[in-house]
Amino acid sequence: MADILSKRLVALGADHAGYQLKDALKAELAEGGYEVLDLGTSGSGSVDYPDFGKAVAEAVASGRADLGVIVCGTGIGISIAANRNPGVRAALCHSGLEARLAREHNDANVLALGARIIGIEAARDALHAFLNTDFAGGRHAGRVAKLSTH
Repeated sequence: MADILSKRLVALGADHAGYQLKDALKAELAEGGYEVLDLGTSGSGSVDYPDFGKAVAEAVASGRADLGVIVCGTGIGISIAANRNPGVRAALCHSGLEARLAREHNDANVLALGARIIGIEAARDALHAFLNTDFAGGRHAGRVAKLSTH
């Protein structure tokens, strides 16, 4: 996974519905030379997605991790949980195009995926696009700044 991203630490979190996809993406990241901060979960036992969305959000917002990837069944709940942190811009994506635009236009710092919605290849495509895209700034910068003030 050749990338343009100079940031190397990615925090991962998932609930019981998303842990298998999280683990597959963890392997993809490790293969690409990324350091991974796995914040759980690691099994099919029922857990609460807000706990894992919050953990990844705190890691990214504090600077402990450069970017985050979160996964639940649909990606909706865990993205809502992560976005409660004002230092996070989590984007629920279903394709590489959405992930690229989330980074380029919205300076997204957390990628949210729905394990029951997206297949592994689409998830890998979204991950690569997310890692290989920088924020464009320019006309988007003022809009992104408003996300932290509203």
